[in-house]
Parts: sequence; structure tokens; C-alpha cells
Amino acid sequence: MNLSVDNRLDSVTAAGGAERTDRMDRPLDSSGVKQAAQWKSDLGKAIGEIDKLQAAADAQTDAVARGAGNLHEMMLALEKADVAMRLAMRVRNKIIDVYNDIMRMGV
Repeated sequence: MNLSVDNRLDSVTAAGGAERTDRMDRPLDSSGVKQAAQWKSDLGKAIGEIDKLQAAADAQTDAVARGAGNLHEMMLALEKADVAMRLAMRVRNKIIDVYNDIMRMGV
């Protein structure tokens, strides 16, 4: 007797196994909500760190312009801020690419 995949899934469901529902139709469970909240928190922290690096670079630039700062430290602060911003832009671009791929998927 040759059973199709659908019949096998029906027998697993009837035997008390996993439900046969589409994953997109189910709401997030508590662990999914926690993961989403954690991701949002981590993203906010990362953006905050980038902002701090930008502010530090601005402060170093102002200090050098007034003649009170160190040129070497200013260049290091500017490079750190630049690298952080480029990384953030790459992450943003990747997130947008993934979003666009999901939106192009056929249902």
C-alpha cells in the first residue's frame, strides 16, 4: 500500500502528533515574542552605540578645531564612527534585501 505524504501527515495528526497548519497562519508563541523583543532591544542598543561613536568623533573634531585636541585621537574616533556606520548600512541593506525577497514570494 503506497500512502501519499498528505495521508501520512493526517495519520500523524490523528495520532496526536504535530498539527497540520501553515506556520504563517499561527500567531507567535511566547518564545517568538520574547525573541522579537530581544532582537528589537539589541538593535536599539547597537544604534545607540553607533550614535555614541558619532558623538565622540564630533567632540574630538571640535576639540581639534579649537586647538585643544589630539589629531591622532580624532582620526581614530572618526574611523571608528565610519566603520560602525558602514557596518550598520550593510546590515540595513541585508534586512531590506531579505524583506524584498519575502515580499516577492508566492503564497
